[in-house]
Amino acid sequence: MGKGFILCVLLLAGGGVQAADPQPVELIRSTADYVLEQVRARKAELEKDSSGIYALVYKKVLPHFDFRLMSRGALGKYWRRATEEQKEQLAHEFQELLVRTYATTLLNYSDQKIEYLPYRGKPEDKRVTVFTRVHDGGAPPVPINYRLYRQDNGDWKIYDVVVDGVSLVSNYRGNFAAEVKKGGIDGLINTLKAHNQKLRGG
Repeated sequence: MGKGFILCVLLLAGGGVQAADPQPVELIRSTADYVLEQVRARKAELEKDSSGIYALVYKKVLPHFDFRLMSRGALGKYWRRATEEQKEQLAHEFQELLVRTYATTLLNYSDQKIEYLPYRGKPEDKRVTVFTRVHDGGAPPVPINYRLYRQDNGDWKIYDVVVDGVSLVSNYRGNFAAEVKKGGIDGLINTLKAHNQKLRGG
Protein backbone atom coordinates (compact mmCIF):
# COMPACT_ATOMS: atom_id res chain seq x y z
CA MET A 1 0.00 0.00 0.00
CA GLY A 2 1.12 3.51 -0.70
CA LYS A 3 3.83 2.98 -3.35
CA GLY A 4 2.03 5.24 -5.78
CA PHE A 5 1.53 7.91 -3.16
CA ILE A 6 5.20 7.80 -2.18
CA LEU A 7 6.16 8.37 -5.81
CA CYS A 8 3.70 11.21 -6.21
CA VAL A 9 5.34 12.87 -3.21
CA LEU A 10 8.38 13.36 -5.41
CA LEU A 11 6.24 15.44 -7.73
CA LEU A 12 4.52 17.60 -5.15
CA ALA A 13 7.86 18.08 -3.41
CA GLY A 14 9.78 19.20 -6.49
CA GLY A 15 9.84 22.18 -8.82
CA GLY A 16 11.24 21.20 -12.20
CA VAL A 17 10.67 22.39 -15.73
CA GLN A 18 7.97 25.01 -15.91
CA ALA A 19 5.09 24.72 -18.35
CA ALA A 20 2.44 27.24 -19.32
CA ASP A 21 0.44 28.56 -16.40
CA PRO A 22 -3.14 27.25 -16.58
CA GLN A 23 -4.51 27.19 -13.07
CA PRO A 24 -4.30 23.40 -12.38
CA VAL A 25 -0.60 23.28 -13.29
CA GLU A 26 0.16 26.42 -11.32
CA LEU A 27 -1.68 25.01 -8.29
CA ILE A 28 0.54 21.94 -8.20
CA ARG A 29 3.75 23.81 -8.96
CA SER A 30 3.24 26.65 -6.47
CA THR A 31 2.35 24.20 -3.70
CA ALA A 32 5.40 22.13 -4.59
CA ASP A 33 7.78 25.06 -4.60
CA TYR A 34 6.62 26.32 -1.21
CA VAL A 35 6.70 22.93 0.51
CA LEU A 36 10.12 22.01 -0.84
CA GLU A 37 11.56 25.38 0.13
CA GLN A 38 10.34 24.89 3.69
CA VAL A 39 11.68 21.33 3.89
CA ARG A 40 15.11 22.40 2.66
CA ALA A 41 15.31 25.40 4.96
CA ARG A 42 14.11 23.50 8.04
CA LYS A 43 15.56 20.04 7.36
CA ALA A 44 17.40 19.61 10.66
CA GLU A 45 14.50 20.98 12.69
CA LEU A 46 11.93 18.77 10.96
CA GLU A 47 14.05 15.64 11.31
CA LYS A 48 14.37 16.29 15.03
CA ASP A 49 10.67 17.05 15.55
CA SER A 50 8.35 15.49 12.96
CA SER A 51 5.32 17.44 14.18
CA GLY A 52 6.52 20.36 12.06
CA ILE A 53 6.39 18.40 8.81
CA TYR A 54 2.87 17.19 9.58
CA ALA A 55 1.76 20.75 10.29
CA LEU A 56 3.26 21.90 7.00
CA VAL A 57 1.50 19.17 5.03
CA TYR A 58 -1.85 19.76 6.74
CA LYS A 59 -1.67 23.50 6.11
CA LYS A 60 -0.28 23.65 2.56
CA VAL A 61 -1.00 20.31 0.85
CA LEU A 62 -4.13 18.84 2.43
CA PRO A 63 -6.52 21.60 1.22
CA HIS A 64 -5.80 20.69 -2.42
CA PHE A 65 -6.97 17.05 -2.14
CA ASP A 66 -10.57 15.83 -1.96
CA PHE A 67 -10.14 12.92 0.43
CA ARG A 68 -13.85 12.19 0.59
CA LEU A 69 -14.01 11.68 -3.17
CA MET A 70 -10.79 9.64 -3.04
CA SER A 71 -12.27 7.49 -0.27
CA ARG A 72 -15.42 6.99 -2.31
CA GLY A 73 -13.36 5.80 -5.26
CA ALA A 74 -11.24 3.50 -3.10
CA LEU A 75 -14.26 1.95 -1.39
CA GLY A 76 -15.98 1.40 -4.75
CA LYS A 77 -19.33 -0.39 -4.69
CA TYR A 78 -19.31 -0.54 -0.89
CA TRP A 79 -19.60 3.25 -0.59
CA ARG A 80 -23.37 3.11 -1.07
CA ARG A 81 -23.66 0.66 1.83
CA ALA A 82 -21.85 2.94 4.25
CA THR A 83 -23.64 5.27 6.63
CA GLU A 84 -22.79 8.96 6.60
CA GLU A 85 -20.84 8.48 9.84
CA GLN A 86 -18.85 5.62 8.32
CA LYS A 87 -18.08 7.71 5.23
CA GLU A 88 -16.77 10.54 7.40
CA GLN A 89 -14.66 8.17 9.51
CA LEU A 90 -13.24 6.44 6.47
CA ALA A 91 -12.33 9.73 4.77
CA HIS A 92 -10.65 10.92 7.99
CA GLU A 93 -8.57 7.76 8.44
CA PHE A 94 -7.65 7.52 4.75
CA GLN A 95 -6.58 11.15 4.84
CA GLU A 96 -4.35 10.57 7.85
CA LEU A 97 -2.78 7.50 6.27
CA LEU A 98 -1.86 9.35 3.10
CA VAL A 99 -0.74 12.52 4.87
CA ARG A 100 1.56 10.63 7.21
CA THR A 101 3.01 8.68 4.31
CA TYR A 102 3.53 11.93 2.44
CA ALA A 103 5.09 13.76 5.38
CA THR A 104 7.51 10.97 6.23
CA THR A 105 8.65 10.65 2.62
CA LEU A 106 9.20 14.39 2.25
CA LEU A 107 12.10 14.21 4.69
CA ASN A 108 13.86 11.73 2.39
CA TYR A 109 13.41 13.74 -0.80
CA SER A 110 16.59 13.99 -2.88
CA ASP A 111 16.11 16.49 -5.71
CA GLN A 112 14.66 14.40 -8.51
CA LYS A 113 14.00 16.42 -11.67
CA ILE A 114 10.33 17.05 -12.42
CA GLU A 115 9.15 17.70 -15.97
CA TYR A 116 5.73 19.26 -16.56
CA LEU A 117 4.39 18.17 -19.94
CA PRO A 118 2.34 20.50 -22.17
CA TYR A 119 -1.09 21.19 -20.72
CA ARG A 120 -3.93 19.65 -22.74
CA GLY A 121 -6.96 21.10 -21.01
CA LYS A 122 -9.42 23.71 -22.26
CA PRO A 123 -10.59 26.75 -20.26
CA GLU A 124 -14.13 25.35 -19.97
CA ASP A 125 -13.07 21.88 -18.77
CA LYS A 126 -14.39 20.75 -15.39
CA ARG A 127 -12.02 17.77 -15.10
CA VAL A 128 -8.41 17.83 -16.27
CA THR A 129 -5.20 15.86 -15.99
CA VAL A 130 -1.81 17.45 -15.38
CA PHE A 131 0.87 15.25 -17.00
CA THR A 132 4.37 15.09 -15.54
CA ARG A 133 7.46 12.90 -15.52
CA VAL A 134 9.93 12.34 -12.70
CA HIS A 135 13.58 11.89 -13.71
CA ASP A 136 15.84 10.14 -11.20
CA GLY A 137 19.41 9.66 -12.39
CA GLY A 138 19.80 7.28 -15.31
CA ALA A 139 16.55 5.42 -14.69
CA PRO A 140 13.66 5.77 -17.16
CA PRO A 141 11.37 8.67 -16.22
CA VAL A 142 8.27 7.80 -14.20
CA PRO A 143 5.02 9.35 -15.48
CA ILE A 144 2.96 10.86 -12.66
CA ASN A 145 -0.35 12.41 -13.67
CA TYR A 146 -2.73 14.39 -11.47
CA ARG A 147 -6.50 14.24 -11.98
CA LEU A 148 -8.31 17.36 -10.82
CA TYR A 149 -11.86 18.67 -10.92
CA ARG A 150 -13.09 22.24 -10.72
CA GLN A 151 -15.47 23.16 -7.92
CA ASP A 152 -18.38 25.53 -8.39
CA ASN A 153 -16.31 28.35 -6.89
CA GLY A 154 -13.57 27.81 -9.48
CA ASP A 155 -11.05 26.15 -7.17
CA TRP A 156 -9.37 22.93 -8.30
CA LYS A 157 -9.15 19.76 -6.19
CA ILE A 158 -7.01 16.66 -6.78
CA TYR A 159 -9.04 13.46 -6.66
CA ASP A 160 -6.53 10.91 -7.96
CA VAL A 161 -2.88 10.47 -8.90
CA VAL A 162 -1.80 8.00 -11.58
CA VAL A 163 1.77 6.74 -11.19
CA ASP A 164 3.28 4.82 -14.10
CA GLY A 165 -0.21 3.91 -15.27
CA VAL A 166 -1.51 2.86 -11.84
CA SER A 167 -4.21 4.93 -10.13
CA LEU A 168 -3.59 5.67 -6.46
CA VAL A 169 -7.30 5.30 -5.71
CA SER A 170 -7.63 2.04 -7.64
CA ASN A 171 -4.48 0.73 -5.96
CA TYR A 172 -6.23 0.94 -2.59
CA ARG A 173 -9.53 -0.46 -3.85
CA GLY A 174 -8.43 -4.09 -3.69
CA ASN A 175 -7.11 -3.69 -0.15
CA PHE A 176 -10.26 -1.94 0.99
CA ALA A 177 -12.51 -4.59 -0.59
CA ALA A 178 -10.59 -7.39 1.13
CA GLU A 179 -10.95 -5.68 4.52
CA VAL A 180 -14.69 -5.08 3.98
CA LYS A 181 -15.20 -8.75 3.11
CA LYS A 182 -13.44 -9.78 6.32
CA GLY A 183 -14.96 -7.36 8.78
CA GLY A 184 -17.41 -5.06 7.05
CA ILE A 185 -16.93 -1.31 6.63
CA ASP A 186 -16.34 -0.91 10.36
CA GLY A 187 -13.62 -3.53 10.09
CA LEU A 188 -11.91 -1.50 7.35
CA ILE A 189 -12.14 1.67 9.42
CA ASN A 190 -10.68 -0.11 12.46
CA THR A 191 -7.82 -1.50 10.36
CA LEU A 192 -6.98 1.99 9.11
CA LYS A 193 -7.21 3.36 12.65
CA ALA A 194 -4.81 0.69 13.92
CA HIS A 195 -2.37 1.37 11.09
CA ASN A 196 -2.47 5.11 11.71
CA GLN A 197 -1.92 4.51 15.42
CA LYS A 198 1.25 2.61 14.55
CA LEU A 199 2.41 5.44 12.34
CA ARG A 200 1.78 7.95 15.12
CA GLY A 201 3.72 5.77 17.52
CA GLY A 202 6.60 5.51 15.07
